[in-house]
Amino acid sequence: RARRYDVVLDLQEQVKGAVIAALARGAVHGPDRASIREPAATLAYRRKHRIPSRQHLIDRCRELAGKALGYEPIGPPCFELSVAPSDKLPPPPFAVFVHSTSRADKLWPEPYWRSLIAHFANTGMTVLLPAGNAAEAARSERLAHGIAGARVVAPQSLSETASLLARADLVCGVDTGLVHLAAALGVPTIALFVATDSELAGVGRAGEHARDIGGKGTVASPEQVVAAAGGIMHRTSA
Repeated sequence: RARRYDVVLDLQEQVKGAVIAALARGAVHGPDRASIREPAATLAYRRKHRIPSRQHLIDRCRELAGKALGYEPIGPPCFELSVAPSDKLPPPPFAVFVHSTSRADKLWPEPYWRSLIAHFANTGMTVLLPAGNAAEAARSERLAHGIAGARVVAPQSLSETASLLARADLVCGVDTGLVHLAAALGVPTIALFVATDSELAGVGRAGEHARDIGGKGTVASPEQVVAAAGGIMHRTSA
């Protein structure tokens, strides 16, 4: 609130985000009631825009920004993200497996994770298992137990985690923010969908280096993940 904005965009489409947007000093733009996930959020908007609901979240955000700022998005998404260098990285090759998320129904089965970790560790890759809190650290320890080459990563800052993801040879994880960040960074990425719709929120929209497996009510097998990983790692290294 220390400054005034010409436009405030609410891209989250939820009441909690709309409240924060409304606190800013400026005209708040968001989807209209027919387009948004939580219609009550539109009470915070000064300008409402019709955004087709059955399209990918990235495209929804781009279309909303275009209508609010007066331009037409053209071409595929281009993120152009950069990260700081890090001296805490293991020697290549290494993979980062993101097994945790805020919703229990989006978790992938632990026996599947163990099988996947063992497969890549046996190929000579170091498999890193990040954790953000005590419960996630305990899961990382369970998944890594007895597998040479599997390492638990202690909680660290988002910028440090981004540096780790950006230099990985492969990132695989459930539908959560770090996996989407890896895809936006251009890293070979596999997103495991269990309870959410990959067509609306998958990492594949980021480019050919990213792949979505599974879907709402469908749990992918470790063998499917291995096959997909081989395809995208070969493509990005070619």
